[in-house]
Amino acid sequence: MPTKRTNLNLALLLIIQLVFWQVGTSYDHFLTLSGYLAINFMSLTLLLATRPAWLETPLGGLDSIYQLHKWTGIFAVFFALSHWLIEMWDDGLKAILGRDRSQKEGKFSGWLDTFQDAAEDLGEPGLYILLFLVAITLLRLIPYHYWRYLHKAMPLIYLTLAAHALLLAPPSWWQQSTGWVMALLILGGLFGSIQSLTGSIGKNRRYQGIIKSVESLSNQVTQVVCDLGKQWPGHQAGQFALVTFNKLEGAHPFTLSSADKTNGQLSFQIKALGDYTRKIPQHLHSGQPVLIEGPYGRFNPAKGRKNAQQIWVAGGIGVTPFLAALESHTKHPERYKTAINLYYCTSAAETDPLVARLKQLVESTPDISLHIYDSQQGQRLTADQLAITSKQVDIWFCGPNGLAKALLSGLKKQPVSLRFHQELFEFR
Repeated sequence: MPTKRTNLNLALLLIIQLVFWQVGTSYDHFLTLSGYLAINFMSLTLLLATRPAWLETPLGGLDSIYQLHKWTGIFAVFFALSHWLIEMWDDGLKAILGRDRSQKEGKFSGWLDTFQDAAEDLGEPGLYILLFLVAITLLRLIPYHYWRYLHKAMPLIYLTLAAHALLLAPPSWWQQSTGWVMALLILGGLFGSIQSLTGSIGKNRRYQGIIKSVESLSNQVTQVVCDLGKQWPGHQAGQFALVTFNKLEGAHPFTLSSADKTNGQLSFQIKALGDYTRKIPQHLHSGQPVLIEGPYGRFNPAKGRKNAQQIWVAGGIGVTPFLAALESHTKHPERYKTAINLYYCTSAAETDPLVARLKQLVESTPDISLHIYDSQQGQRLTADQLAITSKQVDIWFCGPNGLAKALLSGLKKQPVSLRFHQELFEFR
């Protein structure tokens, strides 16, 4: 489900488009409105896919951009399907709602007439392919490394449907704000399509490096250190990068588990959570090339409210951004304004290699209190166990969604001003 931020952004995008719409209740109005919203949301989806750096701050990071990208895509499919159904039921709807000839598509002659006919014919098969691609994306019916190649067809489908929208739009639109809004958004969609088809998305944030070391910290966690040299621009604790170890597999998001050392060396601690990550210890070795894109993200515990109590909650491998934050804290304690309570939930504290690292880092930071919760010992973290002592609380969370939902449910009962910061690593 979308977050409150995503819901607000979706509502704003819909309202902005409807502000420029001329209200009508005829069959033709509903047909063109559904098509107008479908191509507009599709254009926004393509634009958001370019990972625009200028939107990271207002939207709250790349994870929020990708969630908005997912839901604008869902909205686009909903309105496209509505457009198709309205056209399929045209006889009945015309009889009930009547007609408005001003909303009819323009008539061209010569080669433009040929293009218009082709655009009209391609609209329906384009919708079918779009529905198929969105369905396999949402349902995760195929592995990522196959899906990402199918997903590359999206810009081609978009270009077909954009031509359908442009050539079949009512001629009167081009003298009205309705047409101007659609044309502007289609330009953004064309930009996104070209970026995608040429492989240019994120190109100016990619850095070639080598793997310096690969170390199995346990049978579940592998530490990979990469060396990018002086080209790496630096990063904030809590950020992540899109890492390509294998071109066929493509890029995967991994949190940077160390603070910026200004020497181009980046550390990742990767847990075996799927087929790809389970094979990492066997497939990676020192000296191997790596492509890293980033840094991305706005998960920065150092930017909490000045007078708010700071609580950090990590579940499993979700501790990685806090390892980087603790390293940063030892170097720049002035960035952290209040005392911090750090809660780490693990399945086996005695054999967890990250527990020792946490304790080591906390020893040098006396204003941070570490609390370990071991599920093998029957320990479960709840909202009541968080040591809340202030009316303003900033909680920085990284871990399983189930734990996040449980904590948020319990925190609703607390009479506090709460900000719950959580990154969403669902990129499809």
